[in-house]
Amino acid sequence: MHSSPPAAAPPVRAPRHAPVAHLVRGGVVEGVHYGSVVVLDADGTAGVRLGDPEAAFYPRSALKPVQAVAMVRAGLPLDGALLSLAAASHSGEERHLDGARRILERAALTEDDLRNVPDLPFGPAVRDTWVRAGRGPSRLAQNCSGKHAAMLYTAKLNGWSLDDYLDPGHPLQQTVAETVEDLTGQRVTTVTVDGCGAPLFAVSLEGLARAASRIVGGAPGTPERRVADAMRTHAEMASGEGRDVAALMRAVPGLLAKDGFEGVQVAALPDGRAVAVKIADGAGRARVPVTAAALTRAGVDPSLLTAFAGETVLGGGRPVGGVRPVAGLGAAAEAVCV
Repeated sequence: MHSSPPAAAPPVRAPRHAPVAHLVRGGVVEGVHYGSVVVLDADGTAGVRLGDPEAAFYPRSALKPVQAVAMVRAGLPLDGALLSLAAASHSGEERHLDGARRILERAALTEDDLRNVPDLPFGPAVRDTWVRAGRGPSRLAQNCSGKHAAMLYTAKLNGWSLDDYLDPGHPLQQTVAETVEDLTGQRVTTVTVDGCGAPLFAVSLEGLARAASRIVGGAPGTPERRVADAMRTHAEMASGEGRDVAALMRAVPGLLAKDGFEGVQVAALPDGRAVAVKIADGAGRARVPVTAAALTRAGVDPSLLTAFAGETVLGGGRPVGGVRPVAGLGAAAEAVCV
């Protein structure tokens, strides 16, 4: 645990977002994505701030590595692929469903014990196959089932009640809240309910980046390092085949990355450099290139990030532009649109 007491909670206000990406067609800016970005140096200081990274916001699934650390601190005995799944927003592939079943089996529990919301698989190809087979929504197929299975396992190991494991007052969720405050270095502003039914904690974008930095910077064998190593080694287990967050971890040596709904992305390098991104309109098409540009500002070799420079805009079937980070966010921002 980090010994410094957490700072005050970030303020709740309408975020003062700034333009972070342009949709360019034929050399003209056709659309603007607003958002906020923070880039932390290895010593934890913010080298780049854009928009409002100090305001309270909901990290959504980008907080899952922190939740996984909390569970490991509470005795969760998972490592490798299954620990990566505990921090996953998975695509619903068979390996993900099988992994969630294995976690539940270790706890002598079943899918019926899960309290996440039933859903179809998150991965489009997997979802299409699932629907063609006539299958309906399932708690196991929902993208957070690995986290929920791990939460149940952690509760079972500690002798805590199971039916109410999602209650913010439950010992498990109190442990998660304490870990969120410890790793972000700030008090939680407020608690609400995430899409899957689990408690969701409001922190700042800068706090989220700090948490990721501390997770990758953990000493070998610590809960932080175990989570980081599991996710980096089993990137597809934390996401899915063809997902951009897995590709990003494969492209940049040692990088830990996690995405979240509503345009959230966090990533951290082994030496503690970290970035966090929030796209105001929740657009995934801006999240990826802005993250790549922020990583460039953090010192990552731009040649490793060319595949993440942004969607191409087509006109009549040929490239006429693209989604580009604003000037000043890195080498990707300087790309010339046709």
